[in-house]
Amino acid sequence: MDKKPSSESQITTIDVLKANDLLHNSNYRYLDVRTEEEFNKGHVDYNDVLNIAYMFNTPEGRVKNPKFMEQVLPECTKDEHLIGCQSGVRSVYATIDLLDAGFKYVYNMGGGYLAWVQNGLPVIVETPNNVTPNVIPNNVGL
Repeated sequence: MDKKPSSESQITTIDVLKANDLLHNSNYRYLDVRTEEEFNKGHVDYNDVLNIAYMFNTPEGRVKNPKFMEQVLPECTKDEHLIGCQSGVRSVYATIDLLDAGFKYVYNMGGGYLAWVQNGLPVIVETPNNVTPNVIPNNVGL
């Protein structure tokens, strides 16, 4: 595990193989912070995956989801969670916010979903017949 200092928090980054091991052999939850559109194109195949976007794509570029913590708090307890995104960048920022909010065991998955796929780990693509119920709709209240 690689500890990266932050001006606000200590971030622990784990590789996708360690993340896969923790997900399947421990009491962890996977929080995917990509947009709903990215999530539906493919995500980690795990029974306790939650999608809450940390950033939204807008005509002006990417903007932080102003309700990210408001959406996370009712869905998650402040114990073990994993974070993921497309390449591992947004999840660093989400990890900082979660640690600053008092979450104790938050890990950033290095390389994000792209590294997960590159390592041949299981993924699922959303179709009308297999919609994941734990998706918080994008742009709610924006």
